[in-house]
Amino acid sequence: MPGPVDPLIPLSLLEAVRSVDLPDNDPEAEFVHELRNKRLGLSDTVFAQIKRFAEAVRRKQRTDFNEAVGIARLIGRRPDAEAVFREAGRNFARQVYATISPVTRRMMRSLPALVTRPLALRHVRRVAKRYLHGSARRMGGTIMLDVSESVTRDAAPKLGGCAFYESALRELIQLMVGGVGAVDHVRCASRSEGSCEWRAEWRPDRSRG
Repeated sequence: MPGPVDPLIPLSLLEAVRSVDLPDNDPEAEFVHELRNKRLGLSDTVFAQIKRFAEAVRRKQRTDFNEAVGIARLIGRRPDAEAVFREAGRNFARQVYATISPVTRRMMRSLPALVTRPLALRHVRRVAKRYLHGSARRMGGTIMLDVSESVTRDAAPKLGGCAFYESALRELIQLMVGGVGAVDHVRCASRSEGSCEWRAEWRPDRSRG
């Protein structure tokens, strides 16, 4: 059975649902209360779960793998599931990026690529191991992310749940080095190919040399 996961994953999923389901205008508008019965992201249950997982993140507690999978599958029933998973991946990457020291972040965005690539790769590896039950390695001009225990793998039709990891990898590289090329899902456990793997083109901002 897969081990527990970092609560930042289910937190990112629920925060994405809330973000997508919020009305475009003032969220404090009176009619929002009526929408709570129609939109999952505005329900009291989701707000309570967000608060619980945020506290677990603060306390550095782990979350049961199956509970995180259950949340992903609930999202996977939505017609906009893939869009929600992509938003969750971006949200996850932004929160992980914020844990990197400001000095290191400035270095990765300002120094030449020869220096920033190894530094950024080290942080991608840390994120893969610490949060994603995975590993990362460099292969030529690409970064390979391998996830052995995906929370979202079977959550939505047509591998829609896998968009979470693809989006997270894309956003994380973009934040760290200021540029990323194509991100491809090259292997998937749902297709009986072992683990899930993504390949991201390593494309730092060339203006930095």
